[in-house]
Amino acid sequence: MKGHSLPSTGEAKVRVLVADDHPIVRQGILANVKPQGDMTVVAEAGDGVEALTLIKEQLPDVVLLDLRMPQMDGLDVLTEVNKSNLSCKVIIMTTFDSEEDVQRAMKAGARGYLLKDSTQEEILDAIRRVSLGETYLPARIVQKVAEGMRKPELSPREVEVLQWVAAGKSNKEIGAQLFIAEGTVKTHVKNLLEKLAVVGRTAAIREGVHRGLVRLN
Repeated sequence: MKGHSLPSTGEAKVRVLVADDHPIVRQGILANVKPQGDMTVVAEAGDGVEALTLIKEQLPDVVLLDLRMPQMDGLDVLTEVNKSNLSCKVIIMTTFDSEEDVQRAMKAGARGYLLKDSTQEEILDAIRRVSLGETYLPARIVQKVAEGMRKPELSPREVEVLQWVAAGKSNKEIGAQLFIAEGTVKTHVKNLLEKLAVVGRTAAIREGVHRGLVRLN
């Protein structure tokens, strides 16, 4: 469904923009926000490019932004918002709850992080708090981040090797791509398997996707 601007109905209300590529999800959020006397929905968008355009046009106070969207994902939109020095505050709203996704979003400038199964109360509380300049992370997201801090992190090289593994490359092919010896690749694979606490390349790919380290096309 094509996104479109909606008229504002009050000067003092928190101006909200909703961006999600699933119409049903959008409508669910809108149904929660619209009845609130202190909020107004100024626009909705179905992809990242449209979201960025509408953010620049409508200058909302708070943006509920999906993390994974066609044409331009949520983190790219968030980065552009910050580059443009726009005053809106962004809440990432997604089904992805890996600590890597949360940390990347917050480092990119998000002021909140919600899961799509959040209650109406959580969504409204997040919008109100973030509009006042606070940061909003539900308890279960805080716990995820805390758990992630206790896990050994993959080095940049190990992440690179994992991405090539996910692309279906052999150790020899990865070595050729990265200009390192096949034996070095084997060592990196062994180390990343240990750090991910998995057995085998398929399980490593699955865990890498879950943690947001790998994207499968």
